[in-house]
Amino acid sequence: MLVFRPARPEEIETIRALERASAQRFVGLMDALAADEPTPASILAPRIAAGGLVVAVEDEAVVAFVMFRRVETRAYVEQLDVLPAFAGRRIGAALLDAAAEWARTAGLDGLSLSTFRDVPWNAPYYRRLGFVEVAALTPGMAAIREEHLARGLDESARVFMTRDF
Repeated sequence: MLVFRPARPEEIETIRALERASAQRFVGLMDALAADEPTPASILAPRIAAGGLVVAVEDEAVVAFVMFRRVETRAYVEQLDVLPAFAGRRIGAALLDAAAEWARTAGLDGLSLSTFRDVPWNAPYYRRLGFVEVAALTPGMAAIREEHLARGLDESARVFMTRDF
């Protein structure tokens, strides 16, 4: 049975390994991204402490996670990863719902994220889940774009999306 719960500090390396395994979907499509280092523990730890990292657990194994933080009036989804063996079970959609519940409880307006425009399991997937493209970036989104550029991401291939409650 699949259980969703807040991540624990002792799971940081498990989460990093899961992110690395999930990134293998980009091999042959975006090799640099596939080879990129997962989110550092120095970022994961404060997200866990703030309640901004939810894991999906099956048979005591972490099989997916969503990481988010408040940016302006929304919960910004920083990362959503599902182990490839667990793809297609709507685990990602359920994790987004968990992030939305956190945002509702915090009095926010919805979710936001930045993703690759043309990768099938990115923007098209989020569109099916009710996200819409943003025409103009908010100051918070512009700051995130700058963070991405500093990491070497190709922002011309990315799009910001939101989903309201």
